[in-house]
Amino acid sequence: VQLQASGGGLVQAGDSPRLSCAASGRTFGSYVMAWFRQTPGREREFVGGISGNGGTSRYADFVKGRFTIIRDNVKNTVYLQMNSLKPEDTAVYYCALRRSFGGNWYSKDEYDYWGQGTLVTVSS
Repeated sequence: VQLQASGGGLVQAGDSPRLSCAASGRTFGSYVMAWFRQTPGREREFVGGISGNGGTSRYADFVKGRFTIIRDNVKNTVYLQMNSLKPEDTAVYYCALRRSFGGNWYSKDEYDYWGQGTLVTVSS
């Protein structure tokens, strides 16, 4: 499985960009997909995740109500819609895939594949 993230860049506070993550493979719809983010000197942290059929999603408290994860299993793509961005949302954003539904979605150690990351810089 290969994951290719895109959509980052320099944005203004309050903007609503969307990140995309395209996956290879024919069984994309079977897997949990998630977004993490990381800033220098900090651990990679969970942003949100979505189940294979899109019926279950989970979010970190700091993005609830602002970010939404959507997936299109026909296009093998998962999206992170970010609204009301803040300067503290500046980070490299990574998409990730895990084969199992159970377990701890919030732990980066439970993901099997990672995209290369896309930098989002939010200016005030």
